[in-house]
Amino acid sequence: MKIVVFAGGVGTRLWPLSRKNSPKQFEKILGDKSTLQLAVDRLTPDFKFEDIYIATGKKYEKIVKQQLPKIPDKNFILEPAVRDVGPAVGMAMSIVGKDHPDSPVAILWSDHFMKKERRFREVLHFAQDLVKKNNNSLVLIGQRARFANQNLGWIEFGQETAEIRGTKIFKFKKLIYSPTLSQAEQFLSSDNFAWNPGYFVTTPRFILSQFKAFVPKLYKGLEQIQSSIGTDDFNKTVETVYPGLEKISFDNAVLEKINPGYVSVIAADLGWSDVGAWEALKEALEKTSNENVTKGKILINDSSDNLVFNYTDQLIVGIDLEKMIVINTDDVLLICSKNSVPKIKKIVEKLEDTPHRHLT
Repeated sequence: MKIVVFAGGVGTRLWPLSRKNSPKQFEKILGDKSTLQLAVDRLTPDFKFEDIYIATGKKYEKIVKQQLPKIPDKNFILEPAVRDVGPAVGMAMSIVGKDHPDSPVAILWSDHFMKKERRFREVLHFAQDLVKKNNNSLVLIGQRARFANQNLGWIEFGQETAEIRGTKIFKFKKLIYSPTLSQAEQFLSSDNFAWNPGYFVTTPRFILSQFKAFVPKLYKGLEQIQSSIGTDDFNKTVETVYPGLEKISFDNAVLEKINPGYVSVIAADLGWSDVGAWEALKEALEKTSNENVTKGKILINDSSDNLVFNYTDQLIVGIDLEKMIVINTDDVLLICSKNSVPKIKKIVEKLEDTPHRHLT
């Protein structure tokens, strides 16, 4: 199986650690490795470096190659412009599919945490086996929900269709976005819903056929890029064609229109967390909801349910704090309530028109 790990995006909700020039997936949020490096590390016990591709923005080429020196140079897929996930997945599948059109390919993301890595690899193998049996198929990998999350997408699935060594396979029904709290609570209590991490396994030939059917103009551009692979015009073609591709999410382009009969779902407890925002990172790391999660030189008393991360040598002292986010970097100190994290993006946008734009 081939694997494409996507490492694009800016990650504004993890500001001030995540910046335009160094997004969250390249930062050492915890420990001494970035989430991108951790994403590759969790694969390599079972998968070879030469089978792992990294898709990212061209402007991040240097930092990505520095962090992943064992990935072959030809396996870096560099996007010259930001065109959303639809074109990004399409170009990745076009490039991998040039030589491996019917090989199972997993689409994964670099800014997540995974506590149960062995289970995750096991599920990837199960998805690979399903796709090998039917090249014209797609397998969605869902995370069994831990709480009624309104900030994630959900997968609804139907009856069980098969079982592989104790892991059940289900029929796909639909994707749900931004549910209300009452809807999320209903999903949590049901056995037919899971969080949607955005992971799936399919073949390039099949997924490109879906692009052709549902977004034909976008497909024509992808066809031009694929035809130029291996020629002297490849880089020029990508630079010319890709920025003009329709800006559309992969879900809007394909998953919302695909025949559900082609799609299966594996819903498992992977210990997966989307750490795209500070409150999500706290949930991923905490053992109990009321505990304080800290990093760096911290002294915190009579406080509960806080995330306090200090990336400097300065001591942070907190007293009587509750449900707060405190992030201290060399040039920015962020203090806000957990409920105010969605407002971080708006603050960063406002900085663009100020003398502090360099901090974005």
